[in-house]
Formats: sequence, structure tokens, C-alpha cells
Amino acid sequence: MAKPLVSIIIVNWNGFEFLDGCLSSIRSNDYRNYEIILVDNGSTDNSVKFVRKKFPEVKLIEAKTNLGFAEGNNIGYGATKGEYILFLNNDTLTENNFLSILVDYLEKNLSVGAVQPKLVKFDRITMDSAGSYLTNTGILYHYGFLKPATNQFYSKPRKIFSAKGAAMLFRREVLEKVGVFDRDFFNYFEETDLCWRTWLAGYEITYVPSSVVYHKAGGTALKVDKKFVIFISYYSFRNRICTLIKNLGPWEFIKIFPFHIFCCLIVAFGFLVRGRPAYTKGIVRAIGWNMANLSSTLKKRKIVQKEIRKIRDRDFFPLIKKNPKLMYYYLFFRLKGFENYIDEEIN
Repeated sequence: MAKPLVSIIIVNWNGFEFLDGCLSSIRSNDYRNYEIILVDNGSTDNSVKFVRKKFPEVKLIEAKTNLGFAEGNNIGYGATKGEYILFLNNDTLTENNFLSILVDYLEKNLSVGAVQPKLVKFDRITMDSAGSYLTNTGILYHYGFLKPATNQFYSKPRKIFSAKGAAMLFRREVLEKVGVFDRDFFNYFEETDLCWRTWLAGYEITYVPSSVVYHKAGGTALKVDKKFVIFISYYSFRNRICTLIKNLGPWEFIKIFPFHIFCCLIVAFGFLVRGRPAYTKGIVRAIGWNMANLSSTLKKRKIVQKEIRKIRDRDFFPLIKKNPKLMYYYLFFRLKGFENYIDEEIN
């Protein structure tokens, strides 16, 4: 029996230095029935020329400008033929059996709409992601981030709220029901918005640690100056607020959303006190954007709540909502010290 076709979508922006490793690792994997669609977001390096010469089997879609991760993937999706769709970052290296494991899992677990492999940093010893959970604050709990990859906690399959966009495999039938990425997001939090809609449509999302992908994490972002960090802050806050408005049911919205905005303001004030007014400005702009675009977001919410939602929040929130200790939030915004934080409270 022929194995199902997997369409692999890679969005690239000036990622020349990563492409050889990424595409070569895919080429050497043991799952042979796949196609690769690479969407180049107006790169000014040697990316397109290199791929065309060394990887002629790759279907290249060239955009004239940087469309962002969300719209780049949407365009790539329009060119796919596969029964399964793999969203993969360009700064990744894959184990040779990673795809076989993920496809096999979905083939055997029909209630699961998407899966994420174990994401390990390039050093091979540090975790990048074992999936994320929703919290009472509306901020995600990134499980496993910067922890030892050998920790037994990260070797167990588990249901997760959101897969990480660096590597996640979806059923096409799911994407046909819930849509792909919100093009207005550009970058950041778009995968969580998609995963949330997947849960609302009645599908589960699972972390499958026997499949391993190595991720540079921020490979593209590291190419630009510090202004890009402000860019990240703005889009991550902006898109998270928008996602909450779109996807929370009425009761959970009342419980979570006001508290989330309060947390955003506290963080903004904290950055101001620490002498980082640009970050504060980014968060305030993020809130302002959502106020200015509320009408558009409410139209999207109506589609999610009336057409996509098949289950109530209370039916799946116990599976996908976890609340770490307060220290997590401190470390989350400090972006250091995670290696000393233990995840034992959710195991």
C-alpha cells in the first residue's frame, strides 16, 4: 500500500546558510513520498540560485517582498498536493526517521489533527520545544524550553495546546476545515492561532518525542540588528491579544482576557522601569493595533465561533491549560535562568 504524500512547506528569507543542511537532511530521510515547496520571501542572498542548482526537485515560489511567515506558508499551502502538510523552518536539521514516525502516528490516531516532533537546539543537548500550553494569564507555557533534552519528561508523548511552527505536521482535512494562517499576523503566534482552531474543530494535537528535529531557533531573526527584537515584541503581543479575542469562548474570555491585558501593562511598565522604553512602546502599540482593528477581529471571531467551533472550552481546556509557578513568568520575560526551572508541576 502506497504511503500518503507529504507536502513540506519551507518559508525562506535570506536563509542561504541553513538551506543546504535543511534540504539535505530531508533528502536523506527514510520517508520517500514527499514534495518540497520552498517559498522565498524576496531574499537578497544566494538562496534561490543555490536551491535551483543543488535541489532541482524543490518547487520554488518566489515572492518579490518579505510576506512574513504566515502569508508565506499560506502561499506554499496553495501549491501543495499532499494528504499531510508539514510546516518546517529553514533553520532545521531532521533525523532520518522523523517524518515516518509522525505520519505513522497520524495514520494510527484519527482523532489527532496535528503533531509536533521533539525540537532540540543545534547543540543536541538543549530542548527548544516540547509543545506549549495555555495558562490563566493568556501567556503560553513553553514546555521544555532550554531544559536538558535528555530529561525524561520530554521523552513522553502528550497532548499539547500548541505545536511550534518550526516543525509541525497537519492533516490536510483539518486545514480545509479551519483554514491555515491568519495573514494579518505576519510573524509570531500564528501557529498557536491555527492550533487553537484545530482544537475547537474537535481534533487533538500531540507531541511525539520519538521524532526529532534540530532547530537553530531564531536563525533568521539573528541576522538583523537589535531593532528586530522590538519587532518581535510588538508582533508577539499584538498577535497573542488578537488570538485570545478570536478563539476564547464567552466565559473563558471574561476570565482570561482582562487579566491578560493587565499583565501586558505590567510587563510594559516593567520594561519602562528597567530602561527599555522601546519595548514598552511596542506593547502599547500592540494593544493600540487591536483596538483599531477590533471590528475586523470580531468578524474573524464570528467565523471561528459559529463555523469552526465544535466543542466547548470546558471540554478540552483541562487537557491544554497548565499553570506554572510564578517564577516561570519572571524567567519568561527575562529570557534567562530557564535551565534551573523544573517542570515537575505539570507531570
